[in-house]
Amino acid sequence: MQPEKRLAVIDLGSNSFRLVVFAAADGWWKRTDEIYEPVRIGEGLAASGRLGERPIERALATLEVFAHFCRAAGLEHGSVDAVATSAIRDAENAADFLDRASELSELPIRVLSREQEARYGYLAAVNSTTLAAGCVLDLGGGSLQLVRVADRLARESGSWRVGTVRMSERFLPPNGPAKRKQLEELREHVARELEQASWLAHSGRRLVGIGGTVRSLATAAQRAAGLPSNGVQGMVIERAALDELVERLAALPAAERSTIPGIKPARADLILAGALVVQGVLQAGGFDGLETTEAGLREGVFFERLLDGCDLPLFENLRRTSVMNLAARYNVDAAHTRHVAALALGMFDELARLGLHDGDARERELLWAACMLHDIGMSVDYDDHHKHSRYLILNGGLPGFTPIEVATIAQAARYHRKGMPDPGPLAALFEADDMERLNRCAVLLRLAEDLERSRDQLVRGVDISLLNGVPEGEGKVELRVIADGEAAVPRWAASRETELFARAFHHDLSVAA
Repeated sequence: MQPEKRLAVIDLGSNSFRLVVFAAADGWWKRTDEIYEPVRIGEGLAASGRLGERPIERALATLEVFAHFCRAAGLEHGSVDAVATSAIRDAENAADFLDRASELSELPIRVLSREQEARYGYLAAVNSTTLAAGCVLDLGGGSLQLVRVADRLARESGSWRVGTVRMSERFLPPNGPAKRKQLEELREHVARELEQASWLAHSGRRLVGIGGTVRSLATAAQRAAGLPSNGVQGMVIERAALDELVERLAALPAAERSTIPGIKPARADLILAGALVVQGVLQAGGFDGLETTEAGLREGVFFERLLDGCDLPLFENLRRTSVMNLAARYNVDAAHTRHVAALALGMFDELARLGLHDGDARERELLWAACMLHDIGMSVDYDDHHKHSRYLILNGGLPGFTPIEVATIAQAARYHRKGMPDPGPLAALFEADDMERLNRCAVLLRLAEDLERSRDQLVRGVDISLLNGVPEGEGKVELRVIADGEAAVPRWAASRETELFARAFHHDLSVAA
């Protein structure tokens, strides 16, 4: 996409219609608006093979709203991409519906083939997770798409008509709890369908899922486990947790399934069928769980446009790209944050050389990310900007990082000014090793910020030496400041971090010129 351009992607799914507006400028992109309507255009399609008149009326009314929105927002046809999936693709009267939709809304609608639909799901998953080998699951109202991924490339794919609307209408009662025989019939049907995918059992250990059903299941599993609810990006639904959730859903009438925390009323009558289809994929592929991404087909369409001109529309390094995108969106002082990162990483490497920690590459990357993002809260206000940074990191999206990694980055940024690091409301994510990692990241970020306190890049680096003792025992670490001028302010600021340094590295700290 050209700088400062917008794209409205309209996803005409079997269960819901959704319009999402993306904006992109030099170095960043983000979602800026969204409209959702549970149209259920696929209602009754499995039995009749045709789109029903009432679903068509709901769909046309929604498309009219979407068209008015696009005109009011100044989104011309070249900035609108409407794509239709399984229900519209498979219906006998699809052409009649598309003619009526075009006449009413004038929106340019592309009917995706099964292969195109699978490809957009693949692009969404691989550009929002670190999936390099495994499988992508895209479950909608009408169909299920699976894509085998190797070396980040789509190798094989398939599409099956086992979407949530189809399976609910065919196998499950519309009102009361589901009987065990009905559950087993649905499971057996999915298993027979997936026999076509002989490659599924050889796809690798990771299964990444996209779609509203997957997000709802992840949210419910998250709530059941008592985990913090800062979105479900990177959340893994373990097989045992899904089995337990299926039992709870099946025991309730469809109208009462939204009483389970995390299940929205608009999806309550379809969520059980979706959970059973996911169970079938886990079983057929031998997967231990389903990793969730909040990206979907709409993001896949957007990524193809955003990365137009690349050999493949894939980010080269997703984790780095996610951090740089979030930083660019909040217009940080790039020279300052880069210098803070360089100082912090230099100290990280020196302390590893001295044997005070093991120099884990993942921890080093989390420290870098916290350095690059620690000041984004200043876009809100200087006062308490460390707390604002924490909020923006937790809620701004860092695709490619796990929930505990995002929490570590956010809490390190939260404590880059003062206070003793604490996981706070994110405590359920932290184990003992995670807390030690947070302490180290927080103090190195804070020391680097102290050394760059004047924001003038005066301090070029530091020399670190172990004055007495041994790495595994108590002793003293001397940090000698290397500067291009008088370094009284950096020395003063850094000398205040002795308590946190001792907590993180079990050594006293002295700061010298």
